[in-house]
Amino acid sequence: MNPPVRTAWIDVTTAGGTMDAWLALPPAGRGPGLLLLQEIFGVNEHIRTVAEQYALAGFSVLAPDVFWRQSRRVELGYEGEDRQRGIALAGALQPAQGIADLQAAVAALRERPEVGGARVGAIGYCMGGRLAYTAAAVAGVDAAVAYYGGGIHTQLALAAQIRCPMLFHYAGHDDHIPPEAVEAVRQAFAGRPAEIQVYPGSQHGFNCWARASYHAPSAALALGRSLAFLAGQLF
Repeated sequence: MNPPVRTAWIDVTTAGGTMDAWLALPPAGRGPGLLLLQEIFGVNEHIRTVAEQYALAGFSVLAPDVFWRQSRRVELGYEGEDRQRGIALAGALQPAQGIADLQAAVAALRERPEVGGARVGAIGYCMGGRLAYTAAAVAGVDAAVAYYGGGIHTQLALAAQIRCPMLFHYAGHDDHIPPEAVEAVRQAFAGRPAEIQVYPGSQHGFNCWARASYHAPSAALALGRSLAFLAGQLF
């Protein structure tokens, strides 16, 4: 029996060259597009599995290799030297190149025959949460979900450029994102089509089952909310 989700690495053309991206297609063979944006650990096994998770829900998922200019298809663990390498790779990203890559990835997703002119959303985790927020501002997505997006509160000038609905997920206790940062985001989006959810008892990275901070109740609740939000906005 063939697996219900078809997956493959594909090439995405950007202004700076060819970027790798992981594609996961739904069982029906077509569906709205969803740009999946990685943590600092690359398009690793966890991110590829998340792509399949959302593809099973009916989305055509594309996870671009954000670090491709530095090192292709980086796949890192969550502690020690791997973590330090991820931090270094993230720190070396050039904002203008990153924006161009987001725009190229969204354009490539919209052009996929499996998307067929349907809507396209973005979802991301940690660094990818901030990139999903950026994609909402500069890449023309129709909806975005940001899980514990570090640094969003320092880039609130972009909020005025966001026209699509957004969903933010934050941990109840996050050593990287203090409560005042969450409150700054809440205030910036007051009166806007945005939801901000905070999960008591959870820590940064609560969605990732491969991390020590995984918190199943919060991950399940956030997944349900994300699916309901994306289904309402993209289907």
